[in-house]
Amino acid sequence: MTEPTAQVSFYQSVINYFDKAAPHTGLHKGLLGQIKTCNSVYRMHFPVKIGSEYQVIEAYRVQHSHHRLPTKGGIRYSIHVSQEEVMALATLMTFKCAIVNVPFGGAKGGVKINPWEYTPGQLEKITRRYTTELIKRNFIGPSIDVPAPDYGTGSREMAWIYDTYRTFKENDIDAAGCVTGKPVTQHGIWGRDEATGRGVYYGIREACNHKEDMTSRGMSLGTSGKTMIIQGLGNVGSFTGRIAQSEGDMKIIGVSEMEGGLYNPKGIDIFKLLDYRRETGSILGFPGAKSFEKKDRTKVLEQECDILVPAALENQITTENAPNIKAKIIAEAANGPITSKGEEILLEKGVLIIPDLFLNAGGVTVSYFEWLKNLSHMRFGRMEKRFNQNTYDSLINLIEDTTKSTIGERERRVIAKGADEIDLVRSGLEETMITSYNEIRETMKRKKKITDLRTAAFVGAIQKIGSDYLNMGVFP
Repeated sequence: MTEPTAQVSFYQSVINYFDKAAPHTGLHKGLLGQIKTCNSVYRMHFPVKIGSEYQVIEAYRVQHSHHRLPTKGGIRYSIHVSQEEVMALATLMTFKCAIVNVPFGGAKGGVKINPWEYTPGQLEKITRRYTTELIKRNFIGPSIDVPAPDYGTGSREMAWIYDTYRTFKENDIDAAGCVTGKPVTQHGIWGRDEATGRGVYYGIREACNHKEDMTSRGMSLGTSGKTMIIQGLGNVGSFTGRIAQSEGDMKIIGVSEMEGGLYNPKGIDIFKLLDYRRETGSILGFPGAKSFEKKDRTKVLEQECDILVPAALENQITTENAPNIKAKIIAEAANGPITSKGEEILLEKGVLIIPDLFLNAGGVTVSYFEWLKNLSHMRFGRMEKRFNQNTYDSLINLIEDTTKSTIGERERRVIAKGADEIDLVRSGLEETMITSYNEIRETMKRKKKITDLRTAAFVGAIQKIGSDYLNMGVFP
């Protein structure tokens, strides 16, 4: 079996979703047109010396909406980068930020390279030159546009971006806020590396806590014992799997990756699998699991399971393979993994689709926390940790005096612990994902003609953005 063919482009799918939601918003046509359109598209070509030769690199930065500033969105390094793809991702970012109530406009960047074909030194050259191009065109800055990691990039590239920006803007005391996803030692924030995957888990867990939605699909409440198949073991997929297994008591039964796939209905220990892949360079041959060759790796997505988590790239589930999907819930950890036509088939089958523009917003949520940290110039927890710990200690002492009993030292340390930065980040992310999911679900229940979460999410996001434009007086 070959890769599924996308009959509808990624960008067209996003536009189709918007058009499906627009009539339910109550906003007039002109305002909807403004919200829908990408405001700024910057395409660039720049030379970089690689070895003894110069290569001309193609790159993009798209700012979809300026209803809130700064704009925000990741930078991906991929040979498949195109203007249309970056526009689609930037558009999704606008709605994503609105859904989780993060005050940014949407943006996205892309550099058309295969990052695995370059040395770290060559990637640094490309990254610094790309950043320089953004600086020259005023497309980056803590109050202008704030990039973050995406496919093919990570904290290393964000550190290079920050250092390059600081070189040009040496008097900007908020320079660290020009980019998020930086190493913790360079003004990053604890918990950013796991943020998207942890947000995916929180979103799945909240969906599984609604009795009506579970009962109608023949499923029990909660995550315990539910089976999961994951496509993609990058940052998002691997963290989703680890957290789902360790904190949600879920059973990972299938994995699909570039080199092939695995399936074992009795369960795959995701921690052991990740160790195995680090040692061998492949998931194939993992003990106890059936292996699928590279050409058949998408067959893993068609196996029986409770929850399917596409955590790779866009356009993975189309009209070609959607009829074969047996999952009861599809949790879109990737951006645009289901085409709009493929979704129609899945919805007819009664599949609960938790949409990407909500589910993978954990990354931008924690990026928002990092940006706030950079602007305040102080880590979270510094002011209150010891005060809270001393307060809890005093309460424990009072309980011991009143009850004439003693609480063990280990229990005291757990109960009286003041929150570290990562505790506060996880707490803020959990609150964001739970609140946002229930806002979306409430929109779907309130508007009787809306029968899926994605349309409800788009409606809520469009209305919030429309309110911003109306309050600015742009549209009387």
